[in-house]
Amino acid sequence: METSLHRELKTLYAGDGARFEVVLKDYRIDVVDGDRLVEIQHGSLAAIRDKIRKLLARHDVTVVKPIVRSKLLVKQKKKGGKVAERRMSPKRGKPLDLFDELVHFTGVFPHKRLTLEVLVVDIEEWRYPGHGRRRRWRADDHQIEDQKLVAVHETIRLQTVADLRAMIACDLPEPFHTGHLAESLGVKRWIAQRIAYCLRQTGATRAVGKQGNTVLYEFVG
Repeated sequence: METSLHRELKTLYAGDGARFEVVLKDYRIDVVDGDRLVEIQHGSLAAIRDKIRKLLARHDVTVVKPIVRSKLLVKQKKKGGKVAERRMSPKRGKPLDLFDELVHFTGVFPHKRLTLEVLVVDIEEWRYPGHGRRRRWRADDHQIEDQKLVAVHETIRLQTVADLRAMIACDLPEPFHTGHLAESLGVKRWIAQRIAYCLRQTGATRAVGKQGNTVLYEFVG
C-alpha cells in the first residue's frame, strides 16, 4: 500500500501536467514529467538497479532516495485507533548513509542521463500492534499503518563523480587509505571501506599501491 510519504514526495517532484503511476512497457513509473522519469525509492537501490539501467537507454531518469534524519514513532492502540504513545526513534540517518546503498548501484551511477537526488527528511511513522500473541508491545511486534513527511532538510543532487567526491568533505593525505577516511569522517573503518569501494568503482579514485596490506588511493582529476 502506498504511504502518504511516497505520495508527498511524488507531488514534490511533479511539475505542471506531470502524470503519476504511468505504465511504460514492463515498468510502472512514479512520475512522468515531460521527458523526465522520476522514481522514488525508499528501499534498497539494488532493487531497482536493473529497472533503472534499462530505462536509461531511452530516458532521462531522476532517482529520489530519502534518508531519514529523524523519525517520530506514533503508536496506536489498534489500527486506526487512539494514539497510545509518541517517541523519537533512536536511529538517526545522515547523507553518508547513501554509500550503504550505492555500493550495489555503482554499475548504474554515474550515467549521463541519471540524476540521483538524496533527500534528508524527518518523518512520522504510524504503527499499531502486530498480530502476535504478546500482551506487551515489543519493538518488532507492530504493523506500519502509514509514514508521513514532516520536513525536507537537505537535497543533494548527484550527477557526476565530482558530485560524489564533494560528499567527502574532509581533509585527506595523498595518497590515503580507509583508516584516514574513517578518522576524517568520524565513521567506523568498515563504513569507510564501503565509501572507498564506491569511490573507486565510480572512477572518483584509483588505487595507487599499498601500505602493508592496506590499499592506498588517490582522487582522479
